[in-house]
Amino acid sequence: MSIVEVLKVLVFGIVEGFTEWLPISSTGHMILLDDLIHLNVTEEFREVFMVVIQLGAILAVVLLYFKKLNPFMMARSARERDMPNVWEIGGTGIMVKKHTMVLWMKVVVACLPAAVIGIPLDDWMEAHLRSSFIVAAMLILYGILFIAVENRNYGQRPRVERTGQMSLRLVFCIGMFQVLSLVPGTSRSGATILGAMILGCSRSAAAEFSFFLGIPVMFGASFLKLIKFGFHFTGAEIFTLLFGMVVAFLVSVYSIKFLMSYIRRNDFKLFGYYRIILGIIVILYFGIKALITFFG
Repeated sequence: MSIVEVLKVLVFGIVEGFTEWLPISSTGHMILLDDLIHLNVTEEFREVFMVVIQLGAILAVVLLYFKKLNPFMMARSARERDMPNVWEIGGTGIMVKKHTMVLWMKVVVACLPAAVIGIPLDDWMEAHLRSSFIVAAMLILYGILFIAVENRNYGQRPRVERTGQMSLRLVFCIGMFQVLSLVPGTSRSGATILGAMILGCSRSAAAEFSFFLGIPVMFGASFLKLIKFGFHFTGAEIFTLLFGMVVAFLVSVYSIKFLMSYIRRNDFKLFGYYRIILGIIVILYFGIKALITFFG
């Protein structure tokens, strides 16, 4: 594997790590990047790489929110065994945190729409909607929506400040918004954050719950891609996947911290403007490229 290909994988990992958690569409960026610096791999492996690299980004969420996501704890005293929000597993000293189990139940409920609607439509969406112009249209559309929702919510106090306050009905509705991210260029985090804010959630609660939703969704999507491709990878392909995942993981740690810090003091309008500008750039880039090919 040449140093040039290694550098390409490095760039893909950096872009994935930054764009997966920001509401600006990692798919849109990856499609544009793939056209600019094409990886020297088979088309089948390219599809696997574009999805499985997300596992690195997911591991960043698991690391940063491990304490909140881990439902188990070891009881070190009788007082901890008697805490009202935990229960012990058969005298083992292993305690289960009730509020964490409730959080995971909410994540599962929110994932149901994507599982029921998304999985059957995944191949059709991949075949018919993976177009640069559809990506550009979704970038611009959701950029406008972010600006509009922020303007609507200006000066209003959100009804839901924390993920723990979310009801099952609310998270199911957020899950319905997540289904919209099947259309390339929408952004999974963008759709869920926007939906949660429309439904009355604060920016931080919307972003945090979007992170948690990504765990089963991306693990599931990666697993399906690997099953379809098979596990017959060459040494170079294994290196490409692992290196891309590691880079995406490291960059995601920074990206998540940056987003949560940024939205404590700012709104999402900047990301909306960025999406609109990027969408216009995508249209111009691929439009000019198509004209050159047509007349060339």
